[in-house]
Amino acid sequence: MSVKDKLEIYLRLARMDRPIGTLLLMWPCLMALVLAAGGMPDLKVLVIFIIGVVVMRACGCIINDYADRKLDSHVERTKSRPLASGEISVKEALTLFVVMGLIAFGLVLMLNPLVVQLSFVGIILTIIYPFTKRFTNMPQMFLGVVWSWSIPMAYAAQTGTVPAEAWWLFAANWCWTVAYDTMYAMVDRDDDLKVGIKSTAILFGKYDRQVIALFQLAALACFIIAGWAADRGLVYALGIITFVGFSLYQQKLIYGRERAPCFKAFLNNNWAGLSLFVALGVDYLV
Repeated sequence: MSVKDKLEIYLRLARMDRPIGTLLLMWPCLMALVLAAGGMPDLKVLVIFIIGVVVMRACGCIINDYADRKLDSHVERTKSRPLASGEISVKEALTLFVVMGLIAFGLVLMLNPLVVQLSFVGIILTIIYPFTKRFTNMPQMFLGVVWSWSIPMAYAAQTGTVPAEAWWLFAANWCWTVAYDTMYAMVDRDDDLKVGIKSTAILFGKYDRQVIALFQLAALACFIIAGWAADRGLVYALGIITFVGFSLYQQKLIYGRERAPCFKAFLNNNWAGLSLFVALGVDYLV
């Protein structure tokens, strides 16, 4: 196998070919940096966090595929993943995970001690998450914590503290993550039931759409409170309205619980996050 082919496999293992997860992780992290800075964050901190999001998302994907390597081959959407298909060995995957983890830790060491302390919690959460699907019906709720951990880290990096405002944004992103990852789980629900993987899509059952709507509403409320705490204005409010519009569109897509529209609804959350982040940034500018 050529070096080019091996590199292509590594990139697929780290999901570099599918940036949706990186983007969904990026928008709340950037919002946290902007809110913490009261506008434009420190350039060094901004660059470190952008690179860190990419690297840590890759770490999460690698350890997830390691944990699910014997199950992914039975799921239509995941059977072609490098570990599930045998394109890469377990040893190679774990080596790549360690390398990426060391890169992430090296980035954190350029920041203050509080961020370093929070980073240890972050990596532990990242490692634990993939295995939660074995013993709880609520892995999406655990993922919400993992996916939101960059928020207190961003505040700590920018200000040296983690104020109450940060936890409102944390709560907003937690609720939003549970909502969109349940949409994602709806795509695989039939396969997951066969192989024994647990999810909120299975837990919520016939009330899945209603519970997703409740989490969307809770996320909306917390985003509003976070903006109010930071004294944000009209443009941010327009971003909130746009977020509501995307949420309603996603509800329409998941109405029939069909795989393709549910996956489309999940992907649509990227635009919801982007619009809210842009609105926040423009709100500070004007």
